[in-house]
Amino acid sequence: MGIKVEGKVYGDIERKKALEGLRIIDLSQVYAGPYASKLLADMGAEVIRVESAVRSGRGGQKPQSGAVYPDGEPGERPYNRSAYYNELNRNKLAISLDLSKDQGREVFKRLVKVSDVVIENFSPRVMENFGLDYPTLRQIKPEIIVVSISAYGQTGPYRDYVSFGRGIEAMVGLSQITGYDDSQPLGPGIAYADAAAGLHAAFAVLVALRHRRRTGKGQHIDLSLRESLTPLLGEHVLDYSMNKRAPERRGNRDSSTIFQGCYRCRGNDAWITIAIYSDEERESLRNAIGNPTGRDEDLDNVIENWTLSHEPDEAMRILQKAGVRAGAVLGAEDLTSDPHLKERGFFEIVTHPEAGTHPYP
Repeated sequence: MGIKVEGKVYGDIERKKALEGLRIIDLSQVYAGPYASKLLADMGAEVIRVESAVRSGRGGQKPQSGAVYPDGEPGERPYNRSAYYNELNRNKLAISLDLSKDQGREVFKRLVKVSDVVIENFSPRVMENFGLDYPTLRQIKPEIIVVSISAYGQTGPYRDYVSFGRGIEAMVGLSQITGYDDSQPLGPGIAYADAAAGLHAAFAVLVALRHRRRTGKGQHIDLSLRESLTPLLGEHVLDYSMNKRAPERRGNRDSSTIFQGCYRCRGNDAWITIAIYSDEERESLRNAIGNPTGRDEDLDNVIENWTLSHEPDEAMRILQKAGVRAGAVLGAEDLTSDPHLKERGFFEIVTHPEAGTHPYP
């Protein structure tokens, strides 16, 4: 059988996904762990979610506060219609177990015996309390790979502290450097720490699988949200260690650029970002907006006077043609209809029996 791509068959080899034949038991909740297992499921792994019989991550019969449902309607089974849950848990199977009961733990151990990886993101004491920590699981299957995602790691004085991504973004200093110089610290628009930890966890699983293939040994991966995010602020940490200079909140400015800002455009809540990294780019910007000679201290006003007469996409095309780094500020409604993403086939159109048909990133 050949490879079938968009209705066409190529060659005589059946194409398989990279992780086909791999089984992952996913105990994780909320964002970081489910995001990691989603990526692995996308690569072909069989992911079995083990959800609490007492407190399910998808919610119960009543609609969850703040959850997004198709057409705003939770329906009779809101736990199957949540946009958040369906996006993070696509391509997965699920089973409901009560791990506080002997029977639930026995079923879980039977699953571990026929699986390759376990992912969990409880606080460290939880798996120990269940009697399902890594030393126990290793006795069941010596080559098992266990990924434990937690806020601060399995050891240290903060070991049992709990947090979501928002708290971690504050604890690594990301919130401290986000905002304007005269404003309070701000968090990013998404749970950035969870996304970073999820990516790290998926990569760690791939490395552990390679290690097991070479040595036959499993391992316990201790992954901290805080330690996953901190390296992304490396320049600020090094600046302080070298120069005792703490970073400042700069709003839309960036210390690595000559000039950077976000400017209003024509239309309701319409914006564009512009970044200049060299004198040549600055001259290209001035020429593009019809201001070849002028003072840099007036450049903000000159740019916005020009952008206000253009819609974001139009301004971006003009500036990009001139060699200026510019990008329209888009919302979700713009992304789902973006012609570039459509041409590249970025969104997958998925039909869910209860949530309906929608584009998934």
